[in-house]
Amino acid sequence: MTDRIPRFHGKLSSLAYGGDYNPEQWGPEVHAEDSELMREAGVNLATVGIFSWARVEPVPGEFHFEWLDGHLDRLARDGVAVCLATMTASPPPWLARLHPETLPVLEDGTRLYPGSRQHWCPSSPVFRTYAVRLVEQLAKRYAHHPALALWHIGNEYGCHISRHCHCEVSTDAFRTWLRGRYGTVEALNEAWSTTFWSQQYADFDEIHTPRTAPSFRNPAQQLDYRRFSSDELLACYLAEKEVLDRLTPDVPVTTNFVPLAPTLDLFRWAREMDVVSYDSYPDPHSADAVHETAFHYDVMRGLKDGDPWLLMEQAPSAVNWRRRNGRKPVGRMRLDSWQAVAHGADSVLFFQWRASRGGAEKFHSAMVPHGGRATRIFGEVCELGAELAAYPGLLGARPERASAALVWDWPNWWALEQEAHPSADVRLLDGARALHKPLYDASVACDVVPVDADFSPYKLLLVPHLYALTAETARRITEYVASGGTAVVTYFSGITDEHDRVWLGGYPAPLRDLLGLRVDEFDPLREGEHIQLSDCQGSLWSEDVILEGAAAVTTFSDGRPAITRHTYGRGTAWYLATTPDAPTLRTLLDRIRTETEVHPVLPGLPPGQQARTRVTTDGARLHVVYDYETGTAEVRQD
Repeated sequence: MTDRIPRFHGKLSSLAYGGDYNPEQWGPEVHAEDSELMREAGVNLATVGIFSWARVEPVPGEFHFEWLDGHLDRLARDGVAVCLATMTASPPPWLARLHPETLPVLEDGTRLYPGSRQHWCPSSPVFRTYAVRLVEQLAKRYAHHPALALWHIGNEYGCHISRHCHCEVSTDAFRTWLRGRYGTVEALNEAWSTTFWSQQYADFDEIHTPRTAPSFRNPAQQLDYRRFSSDELLACYLAEKEVLDRLTPDVPVTTNFVPLAPTLDLFRWAREMDVVSYDSYPDPHSADAVHETAFHYDVMRGLKDGDPWLLMEQAPSAVNWRRRNGRKPVGRMRLDSWQAVAHGADSVLFFQWRASRGGAEKFHSAMVPHGGRATRIFGEVCELGAELAAYPGLLGARPERASAALVWDWPNWWALEQEAHPSADVRLLDGARALHKPLYDASVACDVVPVDADFSPYKLLLVPHLYALTAETARRITEYVASGGTAVVTYFSGITDEHDRVWLGGYPAPLRDLLGLRVDEFDPLREGEHIQLSDCQGSLWSEDVILEGAAAVTTFSDGRPAITRHTYGRGTAWYLATTPDAPTLRTLLDRIRTETEVHPVLPGLPPGQQARTRVTTDGARLHVVYDYETGTAEVRQD
C-alpha cells in the first residue's frame, strides 16, 4: 500500500461504511434527516460529487462551491469522512454546445450526444483542458478540508461508449500512439501482418481506427486499438491525478472499476492508483453469482499484489438496468458485504445513500429507500453498520497470500475473443472461473496475478486460455515448473505472440517442451455439444494431441489424449485439451491440490462454508467465515 493510505485510514475507526451521497438532489429538510439517519446507520464515509460538474460550474469558468462547502462542513461535524469526486464523469451540456468535437463517435460514424453520461471523447484535448481546470479549482478549495479522506477521479472509466471513440481526434491520437509503439511504418506492417489482404501501409496517416468494414478487420490492428483505448482513458485519469498529486500530495487517489470486463488493462491502471476500487453488482437471480463475485474480488485483490481494496459500490437490493431487476432477499446484502471483506475489501459502500426521486436510476435501491426509515432495507443497513464497526482490526488488515494463483492478462483477453477464431465459445472469463471454482468450493484461497508476476511464492499456478503468449512469459512459466512448481494449462494457450501472430512449429510452440506434447489440429465442438471422455464428458473443445513425453491421464473415447501430465525438471505441468464437466474438474483439482499441498484456509469447514484470512497491522490473524447456504457470517481470531 502507498504511504498515502494512512491518511485515509486515519479518518476512520473501522471499515469504511456508507456510499454515494448526492445532496444536490434534495432540499434542506432532507439534509437534516440525512445527518440523523447516517448516525443511526453507522455511516463513516460518503462519496460526494460524482455527477456535480454542472452544479459547480453552471456556465464556463463560473464556479459555485458554496453549496458544497456546507455539505462537507456538515459531514465533518457529523464525523463522516468524504471521498470527494473530481466530478468529471459527465460534462455539463454547455461543453457539447460550445465544443461538439468533444462528443464520441461510434465505429459506424454515429455521433453520440448529451442526455445520458460519459458523453466525451477520451482523446479530446478540449475535454481534458476543461476537466483539469475543474480539478484544480476543487483541489485548491478542499485540500485542507477536515472531511477530505480520499480523491475519486472520474467514475467507472470505460463503462459506456467513452471507452472507444472513432472521431478524427481519436484517429489522429491513434496514429500518434502507433508511432510511439512502433517507430516506423515498416515495423507496424510486420507486427500487423499487413501482407495479408493487401493492407500494407506506406504512411501512418493512412491508418484509421478499426471502423466498420466489409469483412473481418485486421486482428492486430484491433488488438492495438484496445491497448490504445485503455491508454487514452488512463491519460485522462493521469491528467487529473497530476493536479491532485501536486496540490494535495498526502491525499490518496482512486477511481472505481466496473464489474469485470475486457475494457481497461487494470493491471496497468492499478500502478497509478493508491488503492483499487470496485463496483460489484451480482445478479441475485443468477445461480453462479456468489462464485463469480468471489473471483472478481480475487482479481481486485491481485491488482496491487494483495493490498486491501475498496468496495466502492454495491446495491442494497435491486438495480435498475437489467431487463428484470430482482431484489436481494433478506440477509443477502449482509452476506455480499462480508464476502467482500473476506476477500480483501477495506470498505462496504453502496450506490447510493438515498434513492433518487427522478432520473434514470430512480428504481435503483439505496441505503435509504423511497419509504425512508421504516423499511426492511434501512433496518438491515443499520444492523450491518453496527456489525462492521465491531471489528476495527479489519481496517487495513492485509489478505494472507494464497498458495495457489491464477494467471490473468487483459491483452490476452482482447486477443482471445476476437473474430475468425476456431470457436466463439472459448471465453476467458468462463475458462478462468472454471479453474477457480473447484478451489473456491473447497474454501481454498487463490490469488489472481499478472503474467509478469513473481510466480515463485505459489505451489500451484492455473493458466486458463493464455492464447496470446510472449516468449518471455512462456520462459517464466517454464522456469517456474522446472524449479518445482505445478502448472495447469488449458487448451488454446500459447497460440500467438503479443501481435496475434501464430507461433510456428506446432501448437503450443512456446510451451511444447514444458507440456510434453504438441497439438496437431483443433476440433471445437458444436454449440451445446458434449464429447465423451474415458471417465467423464467434455464440452466446448477437443483437439488432436500428440504426446512428446507427457502421459495421458484421461482420453477421449477415440483414444486421443484429453488430460495429460508431464514431469518437467522438479515440477509438473498438466494440460487440459477440453473442458471437463464440473465434478471431474473438481476431482482433478482436488488431486492436484493434494499433490502440491495446497490446503483450505481453515481445514474441517463444512461444505458451502468459506473462510479467508486477513492479517492485522499488529500480526493478528482474523478469519472471515461466511456461508450463503445457512446465511451466516462471523469473524474468528487465532
